[in-house]
Amino acid sequence: MNPYHFYSGYAPQQMDYLDYHYNQYNPYMQQLEHEHGEFERQPPQNIERRVRELERQNERQVQELTRQNQEIGRINREINRINQEIIRLNRNDERHTRRLNRLNQRLRSVENRLNIPFTATEDGF
Repeated sequence: MNPYHFYSGYAPQQMDYLDYHYNQYNPYMQQLEHEHGEFERQPPQNIERRVRELERQNERQVQELTRQNQEIGRINREINRINQEIIRLNRNDERHTRRLNRLNQRLRSVENRLNIPFTATEDGF
């Protein structure tokens, strides 16, 4: 009994496509060439020219990336400088706010001593 339900009269054919040497064409590729025409093959000088073009393109891309990295570094330094300026201004603002709060407290204490009524709608304090 055949467990795989293959046709018992089937005899596997010899695999001819494995019988070619490494430097010969693959028979399958020869069949494709015959059906679809000759494949494009680049001569070695075209391949070398293409490799040189790709190397030059790679060099240009490296130079552009280097330039962009330098620009990013310059922008980061400018951002840090602006952040330091903001920190300095915030400290200055906090110092003035504390000073105003102390002045307001002193003013309230003077108002209380002199019994000056304070209303929130009053202009001034």
